[in-house]
Amino acid sequence: FVETYRKLRNTLRWMLGALAHFEPEHRVPLDDLPELERLMLHHLHGLDRQIRAAYAAYDYRKVVGHLTQFMNTELSAFYFDIRKDALYCEPYSSTKRHAALSVIDQIFGCVTVWLAPILSFSAEEAWLARYPSEQGSVHVLTFPEVPATWRDDELAARWEIVRAVRRVVTGALELERA
Repeated sequence: FVETYRKLRNTLRWMLGALAHFEPEHRVPLDDLPELERLMLHHLHGLDRQIRAAYAAYDYRKVVGHLTQFMNTELSAFYFDIRKDALYCEPYSSTKRHAALSVIDQIFGCVTVWLAPILSFSAEEAWLARYPSEQGSVHVLTFPEVPATWRDDELAARWEIVRAVRRVVTGALELERA
């Protein structure tokens, strides 16, 4: 569990660092988001259902498992790997950068609230770092309502093909590096 905890904290920290200069007025509407960002919201929609079901069954191990898989596989190894260049190299005013940060902000909000019952101190620390307040606490919030409009099965199916190709190419690149 210690290694899992460390990875979850590191992903929260990374998101906090990325969001340090993001303001809500820069949020990009759903219809204007690139496909990759809409795909991440689609995954967040599916994760919401899994997290709610696991909490309803008092299956905290499953909650941690779902969040760990999402944060390690979907975020760190996939989304952040693709979008880090846009976040680090695009101008602050870039629409692509704002779109990525809009989605990271949504992910941060959901993941932090979902983690709060399990990793109470880390979730509170992360929440207050993002939203400093004397009265604010992640522990007084209810689970976020994830919009049904985030679900896009057709988009997810298209991206499964892209991900399959990406796995083959990445594997070939790793062989050549070795």
